[in-house]
Amino acid sequence: MADILKISDATALALHSMVHLAIEPEKQSTTAEIAELFSVSRHHLAKVHQRLTRAGLIESQRGPAGGVVLSKDPAEIRLLEIYEVMEGSMLCKPCLFGKDRCPRTDCVLGSLLPGLARQVRDYFEKTTLAQLAEESNWGK
Repeated sequence: MADILKISDATALALHSMVHLAIEPEKQSTTAEIAELFSVSRHHLAKVHQRLTRAGLIESQRGPAGGVVLSKDPAEIRLLEIYEVMEGSMLCKPCLFGKDRCPRTDCVLGSLLPGLARQVRDYFEKTTLAQLAEESNWGK
């Protein structure tokens, strides 16, 4: 079936965690602190942080004084980059059956799916962590 927007729990954790880090990019946070903030499993979030670290989006330091921080300026990190680290390429297939194009000339949904998929991808391509951190009221 069509995959207009697939956001797994892991991807939701990655996005939320990264926005949290972008609010105060110079401040280090622990995985345990972030997990508590979002009421999620520390172990699950630790696995998400491992993937983000391997992808070079965050830096992780172990030990009592350890934690995680963004590896670059939040204005340089786009949501699409985070999404694709967690989910793979965001594909914009215009067909409910996953075809590159509808085999019928009179698709039931017309141009809805291609347009919607393009809007979602454009949003993820254009939106940065800095923008979401600024719009957020989490730190206020």
